[in-house]
Amino acid sequence: MLHLTECPRDAMQGWPTFIPTPDKLAYLNALLQVGFDTLDFGSFVSPKAIPQLADTTQVLEALDLSQTRTHLLAIVANLRGAETAAQYQQIRYIGFPLSVSETFQQRNTNKSIAQALHDVAQMQELCARSGQEQVVYLSMGFGNPYGDAWSPAVLSEFTQKLAELQVSRVALSDTIGVSTPATIGLAFRELTAEFPQINFGAHLHTTPDTWREKVQAAYEAGCRRFDGALGGYGGCPMAADQLTGNMPTERLLDFAREQGVEMDLNLEALLEARQLNQRIFMGP
Repeated sequence: MLHLTECPRDAMQGWPTFIPTPDKLAYLNALLQVGFDTLDFGSFVSPKAIPQLADTTQVLEALDLSQTRTHLLAIVANLRGAETAAQYQQIRYIGFPLSVSETFQQRNTNKSIAQALHDVAQMQELCARSGQEQVVYLSMGFGNPYGDAWSPAVLSEFTQKLAELQVSRVALSDTIGVSTPATIGLAFRELTAEFPQINFGAHLHTTPDTWREKVQAAYEAGCRRFDGALGGYGGCPMAADQLTGNMPTERLLDFAREQGVEMDLNLEALLEARQLNQRIFMGP
């Protein structure tokens, strides 16, 4: 079984024109009917930083959760955002990007890695009180362009700190699309063996012709939790190759079929969601 997180938030957040709230709601409600494990639906961050998601609260309060088995995930950039997310019991997971690159941590959240780890500890305590779960995204998880250190040992060092905080969900994130089958396989093999108590996921970015080798490498190394976005939209504003984007959910489903892995999804709802996806991201 593959556990899929659909990431419309990641697809939408950098879209150049504001997507009207009713369109977001229609799309998210359609995705909720498909049967994905998790829906990364929005983000509690400063509207100045990400204006596209300024309506996350409005969207959340209007979502139809009456007939879905999909869990909601919201991304935050600091403790204040996590405190907001914790007010909504509809949200199962609170996600935070912890970078293994000091440079990127400063650029992305305006804080050091040490400060970010302090936030992670406070968020973990917050989630324990609210009955939610924290998902930590190890961004720049497969390398960075800044010269900051990267290796499986670095990933292990960070994961050890998260394990000590009792974080149980960690997603290795290919923030700029530099992952290769070799680095993916090595990272997941070593981490899953060293930290069996942690549920690891893959947030991979890809070009249209490299998706299969990346998914295959993660799968063969034991990863069963993958993030994707219909159409492959969003993902890599800093990538050197403009064709690099989010892992297309369609390709993940192709891979599951090839492996003989049955996915219990509502195909009619998936078709409706894909049609809405094309309408939103490609226009009429």
